[in-house]
Amino acid sequence: MTPPDLNLPDDVEALKAMVLAMAEKAARTDALESEVADLKARNADADERIERLTQILKAFDRARFGRRSEKLGSPSTDDEQQAFVFEEIETGIAAIRAQVSKGRERPDGKRPPRPRKGFAPHLERVEVVIEPEELPEHAGKQKVLIGEDVSERLDIMPAKFRVIVTRRPKYAFKNEDGVIQAPAPAHIIESGIPTEALLAQIAVSKYADGLPLYRQEAIYARDKVELDRKLMAQWMGKLGFELEILADYLFDEIKKAERIFADETTLPTLAPGSGSTKTAYLWAYARDDRPFGGSGPPMVVYRFEDSRAGECVARHLNGYRGILQVDGYAAYNKLVRSDGGNDGVTLAGCWSHSRRKFYELHVGKSSEIATTTVERMAKLWQIEETIRGKSPDARVAARQEASAAIVTYLFALWQKTLPRVSGKSKLADALRYAISRRAIFERFLTDGRIELDSNIVERAIRPQAITRKNSLFAGSDGGGRTWATIATLLQTAKMNNIDPLAWLSQTLERIANGWPSSEIDALMPWNYVG
Repeated sequence: MTPPDLNLPDDVEALKAMVLAMAEKAARTDALESEVADLKARNADADERIERLTQILKAFDRARFGRRSEKLGSPSTDDEQQAFVFEEIETGIAAIRAQVSKGRERPDGKRPPRPRKGFAPHLERVEVVIEPEELPEHAGKQKVLIGEDVSERLDIMPAKFRVIVTRRPKYAFKNEDGVIQAPAPAHIIESGIPTEALLAQIAVSKYADGLPLYRQEAIYARDKVELDRKLMAQWMGKLGFELEILADYLFDEIKKAERIFADETTLPTLAPGSGSTKTAYLWAYARDDRPFGGSGPPMVVYRFEDSRAGECVARHLNGYRGILQVDGYAAYNKLVRSDGGNDGVTLAGCWSHSRRKFYELHVGKSSEIATTTVERMAKLWQIEETIRGKSPDARVAARQEASAAIVTYLFALWQKTLPRVSGKSKLADALRYAISRRAIFERFLTDGRIELDSNIVERAIRPQAITRKNSLFAGSDGGGRTWATIATLLQTAKMNNIDPLAWLSQTLERIANGWPSSEIDALMPWNYVG
């Protein structure tokens, strides 16, 4: 019996058409249900894969910062390799999300608007106006603009080599003797092929971005430009010589500071005549007065040395009178007057170095004392966040009010614990390290110019680790001295938020044209005006 609300046609062809339409509708419904089930399966699979990658990312994040902020101790994990892992994980997550979102486009082809940070105002804007297509039905009608959609995308024009052709015509006067011609412009590399901009590009790539000359050689070859690495190395040696006076001037400025930071790190160096490697050192000295309200620019200087002997730091800081904030390396102790006089160097300790020893025990859950120590120390850094940039007096007042009691508690806890643990244990080593440096650790409580840690210089020395991984030096008489000189200036430029390439290009042009040494301060990165 036919339902009363279903009006079937009497015509056979119409009836067939209705049946086919119903069949197609059912097929579309089945297809839609299948597509929904497929999307659910893909989403579940994607969520599981993203979760795995996210957990790996979090683990590597802890490992990456563990040696400094101690979120996870991982001395065997290489910083550069971790960076590669982060990139690959983020790329993998993005690919999965793109795969899942495929087929989810809106009917109008538009993607839902996303909040996005605008691009820097100094970037060139290229306006592209896309007018709607003129259709036949639009003929004779007047268009009225009622609004527009505006979007911005980041574009790039690949760097290209070009050749600067300089012509200097020669002229003679009729019926007169002599020839006149404009003098040849001065260059850093006299009679050489590179402009100062090219020299700056090579230097920044090598000493600021960690791109060795042999890699640059291959990159430039893709543009049919043959620049032999040996030739580029010679250019860099010339740059190091020309810029050494700037690096020395910068070091003099650092040593005028009331407080500076010092640190050192190892470098792979080829031992003369043996073909094997030995260890050299990069010493770093940094100045940054901003944490205690100072207005001076931040800066750092590097010194390449074939040894880590105390004689090196004594030579570097000869004549310095002020606060030196350092880790626990004993060489710095030689700078302090043995009679306790006040006209020498005053050492201040780094709480981060002590904390790391306790943190390794804390994450291993092997010591309640270590856990208590880490938790109490965390409060010290919280207090420091609230007083950063304030005057020395204001910082001292806040520390006396809040930090002093924590420090007193910690040293009492450590001294009480030390006799009760095995002298050969890691906990005993951490306790002795802290207790033996009590005087320099407590100094920040009474001097607002002192920081809780020496992270400022550690951050300044960290970028050089990339170059270190891509280099094998030949001692201070080889490229090490040049590296320290150029890296000093480029890293200082970055610390002052100055584009190192723009600064170095301008500075080399000025030096080539005989910039007076009496005005060397104007060449410092913090005085750069583009």
